[in-house]
Amino acid sequence: IENGVVIITGGPGTGKTTTINTIIKIFENNKKEVILAAPTGRAAKRMSETSGKEAKTIHRLLEMGYATDSEELQFMKNEEDPISADVIIIDEVSMVDILLMYSLLRAIKPGTRVILVGDSDQLPSVGAGNVLKDMIESNVINVVRLNEIFRQARESMIVVNAHKINKGEPLFLNSKGKDFFFLRKGTNEEVMQEIVGLVNERLPKFYKIDKLKDIQILSSMRKGDLGVTNLNNELQKYLNPPNKFKVEENFQKRIFRVGDKVMQIKNNYTKKWENEDKSDSGEGIYNGDIGYIYHIDKDNKKIYVLFDQIKIADYGYDELDELDHSFCTTIHKSQGSEFPVVVIPITWAPPMLLSRNLLYTAVTRAKKLVVLVGDVKYLEYMIKNNRINDRYSNLSHKLNKFREEGLLIK
Repeated sequence: IENGVVIITGGPGTGKTTTINTIIKIFENNKKEVILAAPTGRAAKRMSETSGKEAKTIHRLLEMGYATDSEELQFMKNEEDPISADVIIIDEVSMVDILLMYSLLRAIKPGTRVILVGDSDQLPSVGAGNVLKDMIESNVINVVRLNEIFRQARESMIVVNAHKINKGEPLFLNSKGKDFFFLRKGTNEEVMQEIVGLVNERLPKFYKIDKLKDIQILSSMRKGDLGVTNLNNELQKYLNPPNKFKVEENFQKRIFRVGDKVMQIKNNYTKKWENEDKSDSGEGIYNGDIGYIYHIDKDNKKIYVLFDQIKIADYGYDELDELDHSFCTTIHKSQGSEFPVVVIPITWAPPMLLSRNLLYTAVTRAKKLVVLVGDVKYLEYMIKNNRINDRYSNLSHKLNKFREEGLLIK
């Protein structure tokens, strides 16, 4: 509250959400206008749920649109028309790349407080840069590190093991009555059979959960027997099998079927949606948004997808490259999302995909249960492999140069 810019970082169970909610209350009690935002639709939705306040995507906050003389989408908010707020709180900052952070900071007027919240041990952004880590390592910006796991969170092996992964320590596996399990399987075929059995029958039966909505399989790679593409093809047969009442369509070696779980894989700011009775509508479906195929209109070559249980968007067959099946998705694509149950194949992959921060990101997506299936030697390798692919962004160096030249104002 004393600083113009502050970073709050910490792992799961360390109180980031509680801290944000307290900060919001303090500012609002002092009649300050607080705006919340996050890099993805799912992260913004989660922020809304935990704070009880509306949170927007950063793109929506910056008002993405067309300038009068341009056919290119651009942000309407900038130095000339900045965001009107006393305080801006951004969550999941580890996902923000350098270009989005540049656009955001351009649109913040001097005097507005900026609070950046994120977990610097997660995977860096998909786009260029390593903004959160660089800002923390520069030692130029005020950083609050939350490192105590609170009593309630200590009960969860998901939280305890996430912190153990971070420290490179062996995990607690298969503690009775807990929420973190490792099922040892040797071959890829055994791993596949185990995952199908778990997701299709055992987990829904035992935990009384929905096999499509509550369980997410996360893989570190796209290709291979246990990569996303093959797992999706296999899981579709069990989780949404063919049925004479379900319309389906073949498209580029993929079958789209009513009831399929799908993900939007690129930001589409102009994609229109409306609810079923057409009483509400809007635009924008974002990278990482998960939905279900609601209807296929073969005559008009359109597939209708239901997002967030209320938004229906239609896709022409020429737009289907924007959708991917998401019974299984990559760990990278799951960033900013949370799922009740996460199942992760632990098997051979290229060393760069068997890394500590990839495993950490996957495990911390789960709210209630984590099940790892595979070979324990690859789990041990991932925990030891703290090789983060270097990104030469130079941001930390430049921030320090500004400080040395006396150009930073606290």
